[in-house]
Amino acid sequence: MLKRLGALAIAFAVAACGGHSTTAPTPPDLPARADNAAPATQPVAPPPVAPAAPVQSVPTVPMAQARNTAPAAREAIAGAMADAYAPAMRAMPAPPMTLMARPKPYPQQLPGPDRERYGAIDENGVQQVAQAPVSTFSIDVDTGSYSNVRRLLNAGRLPPADAVRVEEMVNYFPYDYAQPRDGRPFAVHADAAPAPWQARNVLLRIGIKAADAARDSLPPANLVFLVDVSGSMYSPDKLPLLKSSLKLLTNALRAQDRITLVTYASGTRVVLPPTSGSDKATISSAIDSLAAGGSTAGASGIALAYQAAQQSFIAGGINRVLLATDGDFNVGITDLRQLKALVAEKRKSGVSLSTLGFGTGNYNDQMMEQLADAGDGAYSYIDNLMEGQKVLVEEFSSTLATVARDVKIQVEFNPATVKEYRLIGYENRALRREDFNNDQVDAGDIGAGHTVTALYELTLAGQPGLIEPLRYQPASPAAQPDKGTAGELAHIKLRYKLPQAQASELIDLTVQDSAVRPLAQADDALRFAAAVAGFGQILRGGNHVNGWTYADARTLALGARGTDRFGYRGEFIKLVDLAQALSTRAPLAQSGEPAREPPR
Repeated sequence: MLKRLGALAIAFAVAACGGHSTTAPTPPDLPARADNAAPATQPVAPPPVAPAAPVQSVPTVPMAQARNTAPAAREAIAGAMADAYAPAMRAMPAPPMTLMARPKPYPQQLPGPDRERYGAIDENGVQQVAQAPVSTFSIDVDTGSYSNVRRLLNAGRLPPADAVRVEEMVNYFPYDYAQPRDGRPFAVHADAAPAPWQARNVLLRIGIKAADAARDSLPPANLVFLVDVSGSMYSPDKLPLLKSSLKLLTNALRAQDRITLVTYASGTRVVLPPTSGSDKATISSAIDSLAAGGSTAGASGIALAYQAAQQSFIAGGINRVLLATDGDFNVGITDLRQLKALVAEKRKSGVSLSTLGFGTGNYNDQMMEQLADAGDGAYSYIDNLMEGQKVLVEEFSSTLATVARDVKIQVEFNPATVKEYRLIGYENRALRREDFNNDQVDAGDIGAGHTVTALYELTLAGQPGLIEPLRYQPASPAAQPDKGTAGELAHIKLRYKLPQAQASELIDLTVQDSAVRPLAQADDALRFAAAVAGFGQILRGGNHVNGWTYADARTLALGARGTDRFGYRGEFIKLVDLAQALSTRAPLAQSGEPAREPPR
């Protein structure tokens, strides 16, 4: 039925149009499908536009006739007209089709697993003078912990507790201690004030100032830079920063200095044989040639660097290997104990080793710090070019020139005046009591112009102690002061060796209870060191600071900023602000409003 109506409608259309052909125009060929097109991530060229085909005449039906047609017929006529229009519509040129390529995303540096390694620190506890009256430790001139903590805070992270070595935080800053005047290589100072976080306790400060020396007066230097050029050193904060830092040092070298450049990756090689410091163009060209790639055979590099240092050894001069790396050794000897034993054996040749740490993510702080200790050197972490300038240029003398070796400190507390004590920091520098007089036991070295600070928190006799008395043990009888030691808090002794000596020498002094001054009257150096020590302890969890806060540390540091010639103390205050912003502790007080009244 519908077929007959359709035929009838077509006949009416043909008749109305005067016999126009009903042959539909052949539609133009459509562009072929891009089945073999390039992947979606590549731009695809738009298909060619088909030429427009001539439009055929389309049959029409008079409106009057359409109105007088039955509904079914009208439907058939409409269908027929649609069929007739379809070829013409298909013949019209289609707008060009453009396949939009998916934008290729920039490669994202997704954070990988954090493989930074830090040695575990078991914090020093409180000791009772009646049971353990003597404390012995080696000095420490490392500063790497502070600049590494700064890097972490600037990256928006609170540091892991074991990344914070409080003594390195304190010793990062120079202090205006008086230099020696008696011909010794360093002077020792001691004073005391109430502890900022516990007013009834006393903070004992021991300050050491090494004799300074003008750069021109230093002996000639034989420096071997051992540079890690493995693939892990590729990022901008590693090898590129290292190269820029080495160029700063190159500009500071003297004609009598010699520099050798040794690299290690999958293998080792001498990039620059011993070269005079006056040949700066050759040194800079060798530095520019360094490129990262390969694995990390650190132990082989250490052996080659010591060999190069021994071949150009300067008798009576400065002979030092400076290891610059992220510490990610993965080929050859990688065990820390074996590496330390290797370095400890090599230092017997008269060549010391210092370490310069670079980079993030896979940084091995534990290895860098302990290798420097074993090599009688210092550990620094370089997180930016300003730190490279500080370590290698501004502190050139103290970084390279040793004025005293194997420096040990021993403090005996007077039980008549001191009830308890706690050494703040120096956990991995502890020595046994008998090690103090044993010249075969290694200890830290001190460079020209270095300052070293050690802090003890004391509970004086008659004050409430932190250790509760035992129930079943009789209380220790009160010590009777000797006439010659009345009023003494402690007896401080230091042993050291001159650079070329094998036997140690002794310095000692006593600290009187009259040395305790109100905190407000203490010098800027003591108050600022106390602020840094408190801040470091808070970062480690604050178990010993009696609720002291970042705000308290900031207030104390702000009042002890002093002249701040290099801006280091101002930067520290900003780091305190960053730590507060990243922590969940109470907010800082507003500027000018102390968070709490400091002890007087």
